[in-house]
Amino acid sequence: MKLRHFTLLMTLAVSLFTRGQGNVHERSSEYEWPADSAVMNKLRLWQDQKFGVLLHWGLYAVPGIVESWSICDEDWITRDTTMTYQQYKDWYWGLADVFRPVDFDPEQWARVAQEAGMKYMIFTTKHHDGFCLWDSRQTDFTIARHAFASDPRRDVLRHVLDAFRSRGFMTGTYFSKPDWHSQYYWWDVYPTKGRNVNYDVSRNPWRWQQFRDYTFRQLEEILSGYGAVDLLWLDGGWVWPGNRGQDIDMPHIARMARQHQPGLLIVDRTIHGPYENYQTPERTVPDVQLAYPWESCIPLSDDWGWVPRPRWKTPQHVINTLIEVVAKGGNLVLGVGPTAEGVLQPEVVERLQTIGRWLRTYGAAIYNTVPVPDYHTPLLPPSSPSSPSSPSSNFPLPSSILHGPSSIPQPSSLWFTGSKDGRTRYALLALPDGESLPTELRWQGNTPRRGSAIRLLGSGRKLKWKQQTDGIVVVRLPKDLPQEPLALEFTPQ
Repeated sequence: MKLRHFTLLMTLAVSLFTRGQGNVHERSSEYEWPADSAVMNKLRLWQDQKFGVLLHWGLYAVPGIVESWSICDEDWITRDTTMTYQQYKDWYWGLADVFRPVDFDPEQWARVAQEAGMKYMIFTTKHHDGFCLWDSRQTDFTIARHAFASDPRRDVLRHVLDAFRSRGFMTGTYFSKPDWHSQYYWWDVYPTKGRNVNYDVSRNPWRWQQFRDYTFRQLEEILSGYGAVDLLWLDGGWVWPGNRGQDIDMPHIARMARQHQPGLLIVDRTIHGPYENYQTPERTVPDVQLAYPWESCIPLSDDWGWVPRPRWKTPQHVINTLIEVVAKGGNLVLGVGPTAEGVLQPEVVERLQTIGRWLRTYGAAIYNTVPVPDYHTPLLPPSSPSSPSSPSSNFPLPSSILHGPSSIPQPSSLWFTGSKDGRTRYALLALPDGESLPTELRWQGNTPRRGSAIRLLGSGRKLKWKQQTDGIVVVRLPKDLPQEPLALEFTPQ
């Protein structure tokens, strides 16, 4: 069977409905602040960036299927029933012999991300399937040793980091702790069952030590041979000492990592402790403000990688989500998957450029801001009573997990951020797709200083406003504004 026909069959056979399934990581319930001052300084810098991109790219881009998970045998995954499990895995591993991204263009990725207003990036050096996107000396299962081996750009990681670094991005490397291709993790002596190591670590400590050494050496390659790196984003939270003894010795890894990259942020996802420098709620936004660093990781479509028939979130939906995330004190990293040929498709480019145009106008209310106590209020109608409301109880979380028109609607509401010096307050209107701007904004709390100006960001236009006797602030909006979210600035009391 020709590869094109076969991969189409696999695309149809492998379930792409991963939302809400076993591959979604919950965030930790606790947080431990870093003790290293260099890490704290880097963390504060990262918190100012607010908006980043998470690039998933690998073998799974060839057929356009869910990243790595189709080779796992958990019960939420479906495959073509005409093939044995081993036949399927052999087919999947064989994608390395056809993954040849001849149009590989990291400069396009970086340019479009910059146009989108993104300030940091995270690139998948290796997903759970173990396929490396750098020229690793620890394995032959790398893009540099297969179909792309003769290309001068075969050491993909170097070109990606250089492209983004040259545009001033903070750079991050995603690395999967589990490695399903490695004989040190999934050992062919035993069958595989689920996502975990498939042998008894306590009975085979020598084998597990080989995996620890393998992981350490691969991470050292990434962190010592590719220039400055700001973030190490570790996925696969089931690999930790409390789960079947899967201890990869994070203290040893962290010491090595920060010797090569002083101040490096380490994000050991979902593993509470000194190596989870910020939390990463996946495909969602916390219900309330959090008093420590966090990042919502949400894909632009329903999938992290490229798929042939994506369901896109609209630019306005992403903007509304970014507003909410920032008002709650977090960052948003948006998942984007380049095609198997190595480019961002036009639908991605168009959406990111639209988001960027909005941020060029209203970004002062997003970047370098800090959360404020009264961070959320409903958009009051003209006849609304003046009773104040609690943002944590009366205003349920808009569904930032889903996509576009068929998702749960994001309600019109106002979110507030502040400047670091406390002199400026920003009011951001989250406007759902299809809704028109109101003629006026009415809110309670976050009262402007008497006699001060309220201005529309971008244009600097002064807007007419008043405070009613019941305390409600009323701001008149011009009639010629585009139908999109907006942001105002004013001096608070």
